[in-house]
Amino acid sequence: MKRGTDRILTTHVGSLPRPPAVVDYLLRKERGQPFDRAGFDRTMHQGVADIVRRQAEIGLAVVSDGETSKIGYSTYLHDRYSGFGGEVKGRLHLDLRDHPEFVNRMQAFTGPRTFTRMQCIAPIELKDRTLLENDIANFRAALAGAPVAEGFMNAASPGVVSAFLPNACYPSHEAYIEALAEALRLEYEAIAGAGFLLQIDCPDLAMSRHTAFQDLTEAQFLARSAFHVEALNHALKNVPVDQVRVHICWGNYEGPHDHDIALEKILPVVLKLKARALLFEAANPRHEHEWAVWREARVPDDRVLVPGVIDSCSNYVEHPELVAQRILRFADFAGRERVIAGTDCGFGTFAGYSKVDGGIAFKKLRALVEGAEIASRRLWR
Repeated sequence: MKRGTDRILTTHVGSLPRPPAVVDYLLRKERGQPFDRAGFDRTMHQGVADIVRRQAEIGLAVVSDGETSKIGYSTYLHDRYSGFGGEVKGRLHLDLRDHPEFVNRMQAFTGPRTFTRMQCIAPIELKDRTLLENDIANFRAALAGAPVAEGFMNAASPGVVSAFLPNACYPSHEAYIEALAEALRLEYEAIAGAGFLLQIDCPDLAMSRHTAFQDLTEAQFLARSAFHVEALNHALKNVPVDQVRVHICWGNYEGPHDHDIALEKILPVVLKLKARALLFEAANPRHEHEWAVWREARVPDDRVLVPGVIDSCSNYVEHPELVAQRILRFADFAGRERVIAGTDCGFGTFAGYSKVDGGIAFKKLRALVEGAEIASRRLWR
């Protein structure tokens, strides 16, 4: 994992707005409708090439494949592994229960949900390895000659998969997590083996407190999170720590978020992750203040902090000066080479389903780059 030795590097959380042709194929596939497989493969290949080129043109240093081929960051697993079926309804978030009118407004703005929430109904087994192999090949081709520092690919954590695709097969939650970890281990090792940075998306360590696991006490939730970390670390046993970055968030949606668990409560668990870099929310109004928690925490010197300095839920385009100020907060106490500028979450978490306009998302990413340039001039003057 590269460090910024002469500038603040820039990155993001992974998912980016997908073009209409990509979304159309993904929705057909998700809904079980007929589609041309060769056309699907060509469209995904071109989509990855285009998204990497666009990131490079914006000036981002550490780029992804945009999660182009995935219907969603946490539910794509049912395409690659057998054992999933049916459909379940997700639970209303704790912070939204008292605001039904707002929930209706949210749905009107984002449009209908595009992804299917299945459940695990049989033992998990690898079904189609070519989907991952194609993702790796497409990203490798797109990165060839691209003027970027390096590339990363996303994969879901066992815990977040369990939150979106609940267990109806294994005798316990723990047994389900262990099965997911063993299945995902193949994916983690393939991505790292291809030479990319591996990003594990772990909203289960924060968001799931007020969503999927809202019935647990706080102590029970923290114990479950600790088990999730143990299972994830075991799945990463063959992946070099310097290739791993982990994203933690409280949910990529505009809402009250007044039931979010505090960072200081989950940080001891988070710091046990086998990861060189930690990506986290630091720009939205509910979590921006927690930069002070990171300042006071005993974060090992070899950890890289990737604070979100761009919000991913609003269509405001942050002023580059504000972005620079947010970066400098972290660089002042962590050191300039231990900070990479990131985003709060992804801009295409689920295909065709987002509050932020696609064009505006790329303007926000450009503001991220410009803000990092301002911060770099001040840090390396």
